[in-house]
Amino acid sequence: MNSDLDAIDRRILRELQADATIPLAEIAERIGLSQTPCWKRVKRLTDAGVIEKRVALLDRDKLDLGLVVFVAIRTSRHDQDWLDAFARAAAALPEVLEFYRLSGETDYLLKVVVRDIAAYDGFYKRLIAAAPLTDVSSSFAMEQIKYTTALPV
Repeated sequence: MNSDLDAIDRRILRELQADATIPLAEIAERIGLSQTPCWKRVKRLTDAGVIEKRVALLDRDKLDLGLVVFVAIRTSRHDQDWLDAFARAAAALPEVLEFYRLSGETDYLLKVVVRDIAAYDGFYKRLIAAAPLTDVSSSFAMEQIKYTTALPV
């Protein structure tokens, strides 16, 4: 669908990424369309899966979840059964916000959010019980310099 996106679609997407609670009438006004064509474009983008869902972004600090940990995992197992079991177990841990399979020396990278070191220790124990791992290395974020959920459209 990327090639089907025109400049107006991209403007709609930027507006929605900035604030998905903006009324459709306001989006239409900002981009110079009437409401019906704007609604049709949003519906087409939603039906095509470009707009996956609309969510509320929460403040980690106000929820006492101020510690961000990047967990690099190496394994000596690369078979599909191991991957399926590990992926299910890791994805089910609510502290895991992002989970990637990588190329290079690190096999998997998790972005984890917890309250503090003690909470991370509990998470770590549940993680290593999920599947056999060769190495788990944790890096604690010292400062968040940039954070966005907006894609560059």
